[in-house]
Amino acid sequence: MSLFTTPHQQEFNGMPSGVVQVPVFVYPQQIAFYLDDQSTHKHIITLYNPYDFTIRFRVLCTAPNKYTVVDPEGAIRSHNCIDIVVRHNAVSPTNCNITDKFRIQMRNYTTRQVIGKQDVPATLLPGKPIVIATSTNDPEEFQKLPKATASVQQQFGLVRDQRAVPGRIQTPNYIVVTAALICIGALLLPTQGEKESRIPVYLHLTINLKLIFAYVLGLVTMALLRPA
Repeated sequence: MSLFTTPHQQEFNGMPSGVVQVPVFVYPQQIAFYLDDQSTHKHIITLYNPYDFTIRFRVLCTAPNKYTVVDPEGAIRSHNCIDIVVRHNAVSPTNCNITDKFRIQMRNYTTRQVIGKQDVPATLLPGKPIVIATSTNDPEEFQKLPKATASVQQQFGLVRDQRAVPGRIQTPNYIVVTAALICIGALLLPTQGEKESRIPVYLHLTINLKLIFAYVLGLVTMALLRPA
């Protein structure tokens, strides 16, 4: 006998040592059959195996004569799921409002020891499932809004009209006007090196600084003369 096992063999060697119980993941948690709706006389129960090892399962029932379960025993490989079809065979008014239970047992793949269980109630109800229909006259029903046209947007001020309107005075940008006045004032100051000037020396500007003010003044002038 080999002392080493491959990962594929380890997958079927059962649970790791020391693990006794595991949670059982089943969907749905309960089943409802309806007497007058034949489409509900069959349901699917999905069993999940999120673990790193293969597990066996077995489906038991408190009333086995009333149901047919396709493949009630089997195995689920790791990180897989399996669907079980459950059919109600005793659909009659006498069995309505009676709740039976399916017990899902999870077992160790090697030892077949029960390592988890989950009960799924199953009830046969009279009539048909209640379908809640949305009333078209519901005052709180939300519907898709139509897109507003350009004329409607302009009417409600959603679109800004950039064209000049006769009789309307275009208000200049005071920040731009202020920047223009500062640049003009700076260009009127004397240049460093001029001696015959009554302006204090610390207000004398260099030629490079005046060039910068002249450049900024040109940009500001373009902004002021740009058509609205």
